[in-house]
Amino acid sequence: MLVHISVQNYAIVDHLDLELHEGMSVITGETGAGKSIMLDALSLTLGARTDSSVIRPGADKADILSSFDISRIPEAQHWLQERDLETSTQCILRRVITREGRSRAYINGTPCPLADLKALGELLIDIHSQHEHQSLLKTDTHRRLLDEFAGATEQARAVQSIAQRWRHTQQQLAQLSANEEEQRARRQLLTYQLEELDILAVQDGEVEQLEQEHKSLSNSESLLDNCRQIIDTCSDNDSSNVLSLVGTLLQRARAVCGAPQAFTQATELLASAHIQIEEAVSEFNDFVDNFDADPQRQQWLEERLDSIYTLARKHRVTPEQLHALQAQLQGELESLDADDASLEHLEQAAALLVTEFNQKAQSLSTLRSKAAKKLASAVMQQLHMLGMPDGEFSVVLQPTESNKPTAFGLEHIEFLVSANPGQPLRALAKVASGGELSRISLAIQVITAQTSRVPTLVFDEVDVGIGGPTAEIVGQLLRQLGENGQVLTVTHLPQVAAQGHQHLYVHKERKQKSTHTAVKVLSHEQRVEEVARMLGGIDLTEESLQHARKILADAQPQPTAQRA
Repeated sequence: MLVHISVQNYAIVDHLDLELHEGMSVITGETGAGKSIMLDALSLTLGARTDSSVIRPGADKADILSSFDISRIPEAQHWLQERDLETSTQCILRRVITREGRSRAYINGTPCPLADLKALGELLIDIHSQHEHQSLLKTDTHRRLLDEFAGATEQARAVQSIAQRWRHTQQQLAQLSANEEEQRARRQLLTYQLEELDILAVQDGEVEQLEQEHKSLSNSESLLDNCRQIIDTCSDNDSSNVLSLVGTLLQRARAVCGAPQAFTQATELLASAHIQIEEAVSEFNDFVDNFDADPQRQQWLEERLDSIYTLARKHRVTPEQLHALQAQLQGELESLDADDASLEHLEQAAALLVTEFNQKAQSLSTLRSKAAKKLASAVMQQLHMLGMPDGEFSVVLQPTESNKPTAFGLEHIEFLVSANPGQPLRALAKVASGGELSRISLAIQVITAQTSRVPTLVFDEVDVGIGGPTAEIVGQLLRQLGENGQVLTVTHLPQVAAQGHQHLYVHKERKQKSTHTAVKVLSHEQRVEEVARMLGGIDLTEESLQHARKILADAQPQPTAQRA
């Protein structure tokens, strides 16, 4: 529940600190005193939008803070835990608006977006205002209220989630299907290109090897002639060949006796050279003996290389890149095949979601159907108590024409009402009288509030257009709600104000040529005076005070001062 609210530099509020309690707290004051300002400031900590115009003149920023006891709100505790925010029995929401128009939001001292404030605020407090008369004209509001009354909010969210997943799946299917013709053409091209590459089967590094072999075969005559000259010079030219000359020199070197170390080392090098020349000659002889200048091989090489060069030009790559290109095209083809599999998978997933939706939505429809009758009966009972004895109220569930999953389930929901005898049931938007709409709205809000899981309920002048005995009934209804939780009520009606467990009086104070809004908790005697004022007396007489005491006595078993 809301335990504390602090407002600084908001509208005409200089500084306000207010402690709140369980039960029904009534907020009264003269018109224009700022009763709704406090609730407007509270709305800012719940994520409402605003601008710099709300800052009190002369101030740089407005700072609003609200504290909630969440010890009995497990949903809020779980929400905070999921986001790794500090959790305890207390939750603090803060909003700061600067003169530059910037707005900062905090949850337990941690900066957060406005959407988080709003999401958490919906778990903490529920504000009903006279402006909700307009929201009640919307069928979306009707559906939400019925689901809350039926205790089917989670089921409704599940149905909405399934419908959203189905819609997302359908979007993916549409995207894949839209590209299907293009993909089919691309797949045919890739298949043809890969067949060409597979037939040619160019291996990694093959082109370099082929080019080297072709170059060798093309220069075979020159190559063999050079080899023979080398062999002849090294070994075949009688005694003047290189090998013989080195052998002779080696014999002379070895014939020297007592040669120094350096000479011996040089001799060893000469011996090594002799051996290497012998080995080189042997290798050249082997090359000449085994070299096959096959013209057919050369022709095959030329044809192979020509095919490779032609295909490379076709794909606008180098011959060396053909192998990598083949792998790339194969990967793209596999990706397209995977898209086909994805398409089939998505179609299966969509079918399963439709089945799941029908099951969940049917179960939700059953809950709605049962709750609709109970809600209609309860609202009609309240309407009779609120001075509309002939009022009729109905909750109509109209099946949808579409067989596709929708976010709201299998039916449209609408509240119909008849205010006077003989009139047919009509949509709330067609109810002409503002007073009738006000009573209908209040009856619906009171009934649906009883099933709300939100512990704090705020009613901002919802009793507009109501007076006389009906006003007393309204007060009793609101007090009844306060017995099981926390209710804040802004009212102009003394009959409603008398029912409160706590009475807050909003008034203006003048300080040094400026006006500020202030709030104080009234004692029992102060309440008597305030109720007497609300009864219409400019000057408080003993008669008006006695009347006020009687109203309070009838409504309050014990003085409020003792409770507060």
